[in-house]
Amino acid sequence: MNDTAIVTGGAGGMGLATARILGRDHRVVIADVNQERLDDAVAQLTKDGVDAVSARCDITSRQSVEDLFGEADADGTLRAVVHSAGVSPQMGDAGKMIAINALGTIHVTEAALALADEGFAMVNVASSAAHMAPRALISHRAYRLAFTDPARFASRLTARANLLPRNLRSGLAYALSKNFVMWYSQEMAARFGAKGARILSVSPGSFDTTMGRLEEKSGSHKLVEYAALHRYGKPEEIAEVLAFCASDRPGYLTGVDILCDGGTKAGLDLRGTLAMARGN
Repeated sequence: MNDTAIVTGGAGGMGLATARILGRDHRVVIADVNQERLDDAVAQLTKDGVDAVSARCDITSRQSVEDLFGEADADGTLRAVVHSAGVSPQMGDAGKMIAINALGTIHVTEAALALADEGFAMVNVASSAAHMAPRALISHRAYRLAFTDPARFASRLTARANLLPRNLRSGLAYALSKNFVMWYSQEMAARFGAKGARILSVSPGSFDTTMGRLEEKSGSHKLVEYAALHRYGKPEEIAEVLAFCASDRPGYLTGVDILCDGGTKAGLDLRGTLAMARGN
């Protein structure tokens, strides 16, 4: 087993489930900001026979991310990255959503690109919320600042979210940050492709994780009512999608987003969308 995979947000939920699958044929480096959670996750993975190590990493810090990648690629075998670290609306304000979900993705993706070579795969976790972001508030012009002035980009996105009433700001910031992740992954495809590498995003819907259940306070459980499957997804189900995308099997899959929402978008008509927006 020579190949290494990084899983950010790998200490719990879908990240840990993904690390368990990738660990069948990779050495896995799981990254998180909480060392205690990391220690517990490594213990679980080791018990399951996975060659796993932990790395404390703050994805809002470019240096912290570069240190993570340097350690993971110390022997030159880093082959895959699944970037699942992120926060949801109940976990902070608009600024925090943008700093972690959007800027964090830029830091991780740029570090991955620097080391990418033939056969490398990068999978960013977006969200079904990315597909529901209000079109009138999406600005690809603002998104493009991510390539030239990340600080101004973050400021612009935060300002857009703060146009709404206070109780709606973090929700909009979350949707915009994940819409950016989806857009950015597509925009970066040619740069990865020039190195024989792939990048794409996966957009999970409502999943039965700690974060997923936390967002019931935001009314996310109502999305399940519109889903074709009428239930929360299991972490192991989305992990299978993430691990497959990061493997070498879908070698022609890049520059796209894969929506895995139990059929929620398919069942959410205009009336339902308006009801969700009103919190009904």
